[in-house]
Amino acid sequence: MRRFAKSNRLLFAGVVLCAAVGALAAEAVTPVPRAGDEKALTDVQLLGKRIFEDANLSEPRGMSCMSCHAPEHAFQGNNGSHIAAVPVGSRPDQFGARKAPTIMYKTYNPAFSFYKDMDQGKEVVEPKGGLFWDGRAIDLVDQVASPLLNPLEMNNPSRDAVVDKVKSGDYADLVKAVYGQDAFADPKAAMDALSKAVFAYEATERFAPFSSKFDDTLRGKAKLTPLEARGLALFTDPKAGNCTACHAGKPDSKDPTDWIFTDFTYVAPGAPRNPAIPANADATHFDLGLCQRPGLAEALPKETARESLCGKFKVPTLRNVAVAGPYFHNGVFKTLREAVAFYATRDTDPGHWYPKLAGGEIDKFDDMPSLDKANIDREAPYDRKPGQRPRLSDADIDALVAFLATLTDKGMR
Repeated sequence: MRRFAKSNRLLFAGVVLCAAVGALAAEAVTPVPRAGDEKALTDVQLLGKRIFEDANLSEPRGMSCMSCHAPEHAFQGNNGSHIAAVPVGSRPDQFGARKAPTIMYKTYNPAFSFYKDMDQGKEVVEPKGGLFWDGRAIDLVDQVASPLLNPLEMNNPSRDAVVDKVKSGDYADLVKAVYGQDAFADPKAAMDALSKAVFAYEATERFAPFSSKFDDTLRGKAKLTPLEARGLALFTDPKAGNCTACHAGKPDSKDPTDWIFTDFTYVAPGAPRNPAIPANADATHFDLGLCQRPGLAEALPKETARESLCGKFKVPTLRNVAVAGPYFHNGVFKTLREAVAFYATRDTDPGHWYPKLAGGEIDKFDDMPSLDKANIDREAPYDRKPGQRPRLSDADIDALVAFLATLTDKGMR
């Protein structure tokens, strides 16, 4: 179905160039002390790392970007939340509404927009790219401010407040070394510069190492087991898993960068409602994803109805998926096998996944209002009816899970 041509880091080259120019123009300063894993970083990348790890940039202090994006957990996490599905914010009584997504391999993401594409031989216009589950950040630079200012996350009152914390912090001299002695003169420009530094760090190899067994297999340095190879065959088979319809890769390519395992589009899988999320205590509350995206009205093409986007969420990369649970935007599934099984039997055995209403009928797609259920994805393996044989057997599910485990980069757990 959907395909998106390989996006590359040239989309953001201007950002890195701006930072590099600032570094060249900066006055000479004493070399910045570096830890062992920082020696290969440029000054602007090191600054981005300092910002990323700074637990003083929340209100109250104590939470950093890394709190929800831990390196050893594929740069995702929940800040120690007792509700595994969603992170706790800087204040212990505040929780996010969605699972924190991984930020690995995000430099391959196109900027959010509506793109012309081909779908079953017809030209369509569909949303792609952007950051977060609803694409509300256009790109990685735009993404930085959102968690810093979100009351449910790091809770700063303004961009100026963030800049003031950096200005009075331990690495203010590094900011000046990268961007010049007047780096803090204009708070707005300073915040833009800090965001670009975070992007420069997130564009380093540690966020896209391509070091998994699957990558080594592409390079001819490893070989999949028979079970893993069967899982790959099911993954790419349009009449079985049909996973590459959204989690795209190029079957004829041995280049790992052709296998980001997402086409950057948005789908409505109809995941069950997660009652553990505090916001869901209100029965009238529904997280409708893309159609609630801030700024959508300005980007929406005239031929696209806003209502057609309700219930749709960004297709995540499957790289490191085996260590990235819980699963789906609402973290409703704890295990990867459970998530894969949902794809297989959502429509053949809906009673296993959804609750019953008072009258005894199954409340299928219970996390969406009735009017929006027409947007639910119906592609294979979802093209089944209750009582029919699923496109994937239990053994097939095991094989898929085994294959997905080969996408885990070295050092992740």
